[in-house]
Amino acid sequence: MKTMIKIEIGGRVDKMLSNLLSVSRNQVEKLIKDGLVSVNNKVVTKTSHKLVVGDNVEYSFKEAEKREPLEIDFDIEILYEDDDILVVNKPSGLIVHPAPSVKEPTLVDWLIHKGISLSTVSGEERHGIVHRIDKETTGALVVAKNNEAHQNLSEQLQDKSMGRYYLALIDYPLKDKAIVNKPIARSPNNRLKMDIVEGGKEAKTAFVKLAEGKSDIELIVAKLYTGRTHQIRVHLSTLGRHILGDTTYGYKSKSYKVNRVQLHAYQLYLTHPKTKENMTFIAPLFNDMQKFISNHINIDNIENNIKDGEIDRLFN
Repeated sequence: MKTMIKIEIGGRVDKMLSNLLSVSRNQVEKLIKDGLVSVNNKVVTKTSHKLVVGDNVEYSFKEAEKREPLEIDFDIEILYEDDDILVVNKPSGLIVHPAPSVKEPTLVDWLIHKGISLSTVSGEERHGIVHRIDKETTGALVVAKNNEAHQNLSEQLQDKSMGRYYLALIDYPLKDKAIVNKPIARSPNNRLKMDIVEGGKEAKTAFVKLAEGKSDIELIVAKLYTGRTHQIRVHLSTLGRHILGDTTYGYKSKSYKVNRVQLHAYQLYLTHPKTKENMTFIAPLFNDMQKFISNHINIDNIENNIKDGEIDRLFN
């Protein structure tokens, strides 16, 4: 189905559509490459095409292509599902979407295997994916089941009405609450890492102490105001703190043997794209992190410490 927009401010077609649809310029570039964008009934072939006030721009999205998924030998916990969105509790070790370098099954492969309807705004390899979680990180992730839901959720990410709270085990206690507001980009010295780089993308994270543990470790809550790759891990490293298991960003302790980065997207909040209901989802901790907290942190029960609304009060 085609959608038409009447242009009220001039500019490049890729930049204008990226802003209007709340998607990346690369995604708009792909729409243009696939011949799915026209201006005044003429198909646009260049991303640099200049729009003027009064132009009528039409665009559409490709339907999800049926592709043979890789063999799936795992399942994922579904926290919520309706006709528009799906919320899952992503396990550790699972990559969210395919890429040329990814050989193993991904979350998208699992979704296709389950026959779940998915949006196509983000292109063929990222069906339904509105936001990502790192491979080793666990927790709540929302998937869009149609393009309308995807666009709405993307807009919520942009205006910060949708967000996440993470639980993290760190190697040394925070001195106090902290907010880190420093730009992040690919490290110029190590292409596998992100770093604080002048001119990088805006990134802001808030950290709050939750419970101290044995020795120096501590359980904290992190709130993302932006969603950059490795954002929590990079910002913690600027405070001289590291997540247990995160050897990429400086965790070196031999006292605690952990098999992965101890970071979990515990709470996800959003406005339902169709009903406009404010919704909050809690993703239960996986056994390894729950067991570690039970053995090493001075806290009776996480759920009792961060009940509904309690996380918001911690940050206020």
